[in-house]
Amino acid sequence: MGPPTIRDVADRAGVSKSLVSLVLRGSGRVRPEKRDAVLRAVRELGYRPDAAARSLGERRGLPRPPDAARPEGTSVAGVLLDDLRNPWYVDLLDGLTAFLHDHGLRILLADARLNRRAGQDPAGPLLDLRVDGLVVVGTLPHPAALGAVARRTPVVLAGARDPVPPGVDVVAGDDEHGARLVTEHLIGLGHRRIAHLAGHGAVGALRRRSYEAAMRAHGLADRVRSEPADMTEEGGYRAAVRLLSRPGRPTALFAANDLAGVGALSAAGELGLRVPHDVSVAGYDNTSISRLRHLWLTTVDNAGAEVGRRAARCLLDRLREPGGEGRTRLAAPTLEVRGTTGPPPGCVTGP
Repeated sequence: MGPPTIRDVADRAGVSKSLVSLVLRGSGRVRPEKRDAVLRAVRELGYRPDAAARSLGERRGLPRPPDAARPEGTSVAGVLLDDLRNPWYVDLLDGLTAFLHDHGLRILLADARLNRRAGQDPAGPLLDLRVDGLVVVGTLPHPAALGAVARRTPVVLAGARDPVPPGVDVVAGDDEHGARLVTEHLIGLGHRRIAHLAGHGAVGALRRRSYEAAMRAHGLADRVRSEPADMTEEGGYRAAVRLLSRPGRPTALFAANDLAGVGALSAAGELGLRVPHDVSVAGYDNTSISRLRHLWLTTVDNAGAEVGRRAARCLLDRLREPGGEGRTRLAAPTLEVRGTTGPPPGCVTGP
């Protein structure tokens, strides 16, 4: 079922389309009981006027109906991005937008954080522009709020693992597998004192739990150590300083993402520790930052572009066949071993 129209509002309120238009434009020529009926129908149906059509009409000085249609055959995908500062989302967006464009969809991109700071529903501006489907990239503070949107518009959550309402597809990397890969890589090099710079949200929790499970599986339950790092460079720096300044410091740090890993590299350098001779550092996501030659960070390739392509495919499938249960699709990560990991001090071979 598509989004409610002005005709649906009129039928629910028992009035004409023209009267609904008057109410939506704030006209004072409507009796209070009729206005209340229209506004109640708008709330119950979740109706949103077509902001693009309204804006066009205002610019041209022409009366435009709130439900003015787009050119025939044109579909628009809304992309709601929660964190423009995270470089992994660049790879995801490359895969997502290229796939959508190749299949004839136009794309509108919105910044969820900016919308929240403005006091708006994060998805509100895209819904006002009557997008045909919505891809949410990253973690939203209240993912359950997507339920009302998903009842009338196809929704896909990409790059996050938070619980979602029925009918919403989730596409992400396999965080548990990826965290296990990097933890076992460090164990295989001979490290026993491996600490984790932990992230937040569902993704951060999955990576932390997988690190802990891998440590336990290798008889290192008593060596498990997680330090909050919030997935930022500053958070990674501060967490690494705390860990590396204590007695019995770890010989390896596994950061929940590359940004925190870069912060850990800075902390090690300021403390006079050589990487990887004194301490190994690994990140997660294989962003462009990790591939900078002067960093050359060991990391997990979280298949960002592939996640984007799969999310686009899910949206296209839902546009063609609306309804049905939501599904979760996970892309397989791989380990990228670079210059920041090696055997621990005093250990030339494996365990």
